[in-house]
Amino acid sequence: MYDVIGLGEVLIDFTPAGQDTRGRELFAQNPGGAVANVLAMNALLGGHCAFMGKVGDDGFGQFLRVSLTNCGVDCHGLAVSRSIPTTLAFVHPDSRGDRSFTFYRKPGADILLEEREVNRSILENCRFFHFGGVSLTDEPLRSTTLAAVDYARSHGALISYDPNYRAPLWRDESLAAFELLSPLSEVDILKVSDEEMTLLTGVTDLSAGAEILAGNGPALVLVTLGEQGAFYYTRFLQGLLPAFPVKAADTTGAGDAFLGTLLYCLRGKKCREDLESLTQRELREAVRYAVAAGSLTTTSAGAIPAMPSLEQIRSLADSAV
Repeated sequence: MYDVIGLGEVLIDFTPAGQDTRGRELFAQNPGGAVANVLAMNALLGGHCAFMGKVGDDGFGQFLRVSLTNCGVDCHGLAVSRSIPTTLAFVHPDSRGDRSFTFYRKPGADILLEEREVNRSILENCRFFHFGGVSLTDEPLRSTTLAAVDYARSHGALISYDPNYRAPLWRDESLAAFELLSPLSEVDILKVSDEEMTLLTGVTDLSAGAEILAGNGPALVLVTLGEQGAFYYTRFLQGLLPAFPVKAADTTGAGDAFLGTLLYCLRGKKCREDLESLTQRELREAVRYAVAAGSLTTTSAGAIPAMPSLEQIRSLADSAV
């Protein structure tokens, strides 16, 4: 039984790495992609995870396979394109550690994953199935993803979803909002940033926005707030947990570390009713650990390379109790 199976993008994040002797900016090659990041964090904590996606038949693709495998992620579902290279993203942090992206994905190997390349038997044997909004931008990945969601759900998996809005990958905001909202009826756990909540609901109030999103399907809605922490919402519970005081260097992957840790903390939940019956104590503890993981991930460059250990998360999370 897999704790989490994820289907979606895995790519190279090129993150700033100083300057050369002539003052030209240097970039470091890091493994990335939101879905892959979530799985890596979960696996590093001890979760049994598998990834489904596609890379190019190139050095970048091999690097990503090795990186995920070294984290403990099963990569038997990682397909290879012989004609299109691995997807690339250049990360541009600002002075606060927030970042923008430049993508090389028109096309990139990740969007070429076809339904016939997905091993459905694996989807019959997982607690959580996770996917993200980047998978909804292009075909055939979009149809492949939605078919996998439907199949995993029909075989008892809880569905986790992060819209992960990236403006350069969409024609405009209205199309993005429509497409990113479309899977919510199939989703049990939804993670959004505060900006994504506003994009999808038109409101900025956390409680009102989370209520709108939950009304579309999810049993548990989580809104990450950067240095302000995270907000959680179910039909019966809601609350805000502050972030931990750390010196942020690069926020890449922080939300993914948050979600990977949250799914690890909820790994004993077997059905939607289990999520709806979470106690205040259970939910706050899970979110506190998730916030600690996200906070720690911002202290180093890159996503997967910056992810903390379970011991580091516990130490920081328990310091607030």
